[in-house]
Amino acid sequence: MFRSALALRVMARALAGAAMFALVALPAAAQPSEALVMVPKAGAVFTVELETTIFRPAGEGPFPLVVINHGKAPGRPAFQRRARFTAQSMEFVRRGYVVALPMRQGFSRSGGAYIGGGCNVESNGLVQAEDVVATLDYLVQLPYVDKSRIVVIGQSHGGLTTMAFATVPYPGVRGVVNFAGGLRDASCVGWERNLIEAFADYGKKARYPSLWIYGDNDSYWPRPMPARMFGAYRDHARGPAAQTRFVDVGVFEGDSHSLFSSPNGMPVWLPEVSAFFRSLDLPFDPVEPGS
Repeated sequence: MFRSALALRVMARALAGAAMFALVALPAAAQPSEALVMVPKAGAVFTVELETTIFRPAGEGPFPLVVINHGKAPGRPAFQRRARFTAQSMEFVRRGYVVALPMRQGFSRSGGAYIGGGCNVESNGLVQAEDVVATLDYLVQLPYVDKSRIVVIGQSHGGLTTMAFATVPYPGVRGVVNFAGGLRDASCVGWERNLIEAFADYGKKARYPSLWIYGDNDSYWPRPMPARMFGAYRDHARGPAAQTRFVDVGVFEGDSHSLFSSPNGMPVWLPEVSAFFRSLDLPFDPVEPGS
């Protein structure tokens, strides 16, 4: 179990500083790049476009792919800012991964309306997962993406989306990572039970190994809620999905829900993610530019 401390904050600042120095010091041809694309998502009646940020290493590739699914901020989804998670994305880019961050339907500049599903948490996640599938359909056609080596990651509402996506058979997906995933609507009677049951249902159909990372002082689902959600999923998972692991990071800063989004959280979760990627036979060592 990890605990936040001054030493971790110092390490995080050093990592962030080193990454920034690398971006500034490298020749232009050796620098990672950022692109903004509108990914088409075909519907029964019309097609919407999903605003998607793509970070990629220098070089032709093909590179393995990480998809990061964003959370849901308070207020109207259309007013939510485009998710970039720049520091976090660069940790994957410098290890040789393309990173894509799709804004789901109705969020930011993505088309269509947000589909909430009311108090049906399971349905909400499955609808969101359709956007992940649409994004992957676009990404695997890119010549610099290795479509045989894919990991899907999600934070908060994106974590729920990721675990819902884990029920979808998609070629090339090796595993999924859930950072503080869930969906909370206090206006729904029994929302805690609904959330636990949603994860149980996902577990019945899940197809991939998974890593779950939560903390004790999460403002959305404090202890012991995360362990109950994970337990419901684990008890129903079979096959490759039974290869699942829960990491409790303990107390992180003022709210462990921000573990992934906080630069100070990277020294906490990177070792766990590194071990998970290696267990999937995926590389995780930093790659020298141009190698």
